[in-house]
Amino acid sequence: MTTPDPVARRRARLAVGVRIAKRAGYACLLVAIVAFAIGLATGFPGPLVALSIGGLIASCIVLPVPIVMGYGIRAAERDERARGGPR
Repeated sequence: MTTPDPVARRRARLAVGVRIAKRAGYACLLVAIVAFAIGLATGFPGPLVALSIGGLIASCIVLPVPIVMGYGIRAAERDERARGGPR
């Protein structure tokens, strides 16, 4: 019986967090887009403008870190496969 690699377990936990953070960030972006589209059709009432701006700000705060971490996790997995598995 082989023991699970602690690095792979940690990477898997980080990948779950990254996936959740990406979904939250993209959901904020979707809210901003929908609020903007509805605002465009209705003459931009104040609450829709605030919602659109708030969604954009939230997505700009949330998204960069999980996007970069996702690339890092994929690069580490790719490197591990190229080297022949965990060390």
